[in-house]
Amino acid sequence: MLEYRQGRLAIEPMKFNDISPSSEQFDDLEFRRVACKGVFNDKMSIYVGPRSRSISGITENGYYIITPLMPVSKNPDCVQSPILVNRGWVPRSWKDKSLEVSQNDEQPSDIAMTSAQGSEKSSWWKFGSKKPKTIEEQAPSIVPVEVVGVVHGSEKPSIFVPENDPSSFQWFYVDVPAIARACGLPENTIYVEDINENFNSGCPYPVPKDVNALIRSSVMPQDHLNYTLTWYSLSAAVTFMAFKRLRPKKSQR
Repeated sequence: MLEYRQGRLAIEPMKFNDISPSSEQFDDLEFRRVACKGVFNDKMSIYVGPRSRSISGITENGYYIITPLMPVSKNPDCVQSPILVNRGWVPRSWKDKSLEVSQNDEQPSDIAMTSAQGSEKSSWWKFGSKKPKTIEEQAPSIVPVEVVGVVHGSEKPSIFVPENDPSSFQWFYVDVPAIARACGLPENTIYVEDINENFNSGCPYPVPKDVNALIRSSVMPQDHLNYTLTWYSLSAAVTFMAFKRLRPKKSQR
């Protein structure tokens, strides 16, 4: 099983657009890397956790950040429909800052919308039909980002993991259909875990998942060997003590 996973992950990444969503090809994508391009919608990010991470022997709590990767119009290299991307681990401060920004932007966004509508009306009164053309010419070009990841499904939480509460932005495990609904996407939206190994020192977070984490299983071969040595050693020790205890004593004359 481990050799199968390692072999699949070693294959060159597939282009996401070459996969037909209507087929059952997604069932054959287990442990296959896929490459997809698009633009992250950071305002719709979901934080799943808490998830701990050990750094130089120090354990730090944080979250997995899941963000929709949106298509770019008139760009055939980008995804044709939105997908969910687990970008990796981020510290707790990321979620706190995101909640503060979302709360502060609620009222100013309405004011900005009203002022924008008023300015648009006055602009149309002054300049007529030339204004939209000027805006289009001055709009900055959107540079898509490339994500190399592995297609996954929802997590299976243990009995000790609480239920997700989308209304209070509490996500304890990955439930792809529920997260897609929270982001305003269809329930059959594809979920990809980023495993890109390119490290950017200028932006250390999010930290993508380690490829070795995908290869590992709940019990590794080394664990089996340790269990075998432990139990056989205990069995030998107990057998020796039982033999010493139950051995008949020599009668003394």
